[in-house]
Amino acid sequence: MKPVPVNEQQALVSRLMSACGGAYSPETRRKYFISGPQWAAAYEGHALFHAPTRPSIGFEDVIRHYGELGIGYWCTHDTDVIPTEAIGKQQQADIVGRIKAELAANNVNCSMVTTETFHHAVWAAGPAAESPEVREYAKYRVRNTVDIGHELGASFAVYWPGSLGYFVQGAVEETETLRWYAQALNAACERDIEVAKRLGRPTLKHCLEAKPFEPQAEILLPTSDAMLAFIASGLLTHPEMVGLNPEYLHELMWGGAPRAALARALVNGKLFHFDINDGYRLKHDVDIGVGLVNPLDWLNVLVLLRSHGYNGPFNLDYKPPRTTSQFGVFEVSFPTAVDRFITLWEMAGEALTDSIIREATDALKAGGAFTGDPHDAAAIVEANKELLTLHELIAHRLVQILLGLHRGRVISLPVLG
Repeated sequence: MKPVPVNEQQALVSRLMSACGGAYSPETRRKYFISGPQWAAAYEGHALFHAPTRPSIGFEDVIRHYGELGIGYWCTHDTDVIPTEAIGKQQQADIVGRIKAELAANNVNCSMVTTETFHHAVWAAGPAAESPEVREYAKYRVRNTVDIGHELGASFAVYWPGSLGYFVQGAVEETETLRWYAQALNAACERDIEVAKRLGRPTLKHCLEAKPFEPQAEILLPTSDAMLAFIASGLLTHPEMVGLNPEYLHELMWGGAPRAALARALVNGKLFHFDINDGYRLKHDVDIGVGLVNPLDWLNVLVLLRSHGYNGPFNLDYKPPRTTSQFGVFEVSFPTAVDRFITLWEMAGEALTDSIIREATDALKAGGAFTGDPHDAAAIVEANKELLTLHELIAHRLVQILLGLHRGRVISLPVLG
């Protein structure tokens, strides 16, 4: 094998990307409510045990690349683009003005803003710490993020209370901490109502994002179900304004089923926003690109969302691998993540209209032709037992759709022996 010179490597990547096929045009990608975060594109490959492998990149380049790729929406944490010491000052106003100009120049919209309440040392004990000063600062930060969101034309605000918890037992009184956290959300909603009225804009949709592990040892709101209970607890003054931003991998990490978590959010009317990525059960937050680990599960997730008319954002909350170059982030990582999502979304539509799945599903719902004693369990079993085989048949059909077998695709192998 001949070594590939450095000055030929990008051309090789681009040539093989083209050879892969299956790509959509930027115009087609813009038809889907897919948002690209500042933090995902700017991720340098660092982590707890990892040094950076890519250079830093600013919002100007990220927004420009998104526009070129056809990712029509951008989102950010406040301190992804504004230094902590500049929050609420003239420097913030200048930066927000530059962001607005960059978005307009590249035909990209701001869909969501979120507040960093986990990285800075001020959050060492979380945004609902015992210190009144910390809690007031948390209120200030979320109110400020609401202001930024309206200034940039966003429709959503997301809150990840990852540092709402503790390292050692007995350090905090959990019910008190949850009440204090609710006060910050109440402050955000009150500010939102005020600003939206003044500007003649709709209020934002405020979305809680759950994560079972990290950065605290114990998390007070670790799952979407815990957050649904929190929203319904009576602690929020405007619970109608607060919903969920589930993340696919966050639900998978603790051993749960993302589709089931999304279903519970749907029946509560609280599925506002959805972070899309991939990964593995009972492991850490690897944030792999959508569909690279669990494509069949992703197909099922999107069948559910399409069948319930979900029309909120799909946010590309993932980390391009440390092995990917800065060139590769926008040549491979983001376009392929978007294109896999679009393909799976359209496959989900195909599954919903598939005649075999529809007939099998309808038959299961109709049940057997039973006319006997409605209290006779054995007779009910006998009337339905053959129909229940359709569960596996439906699963097989979904795999066929995923692999293209339903269109007659077969793999020809040489005879062995």
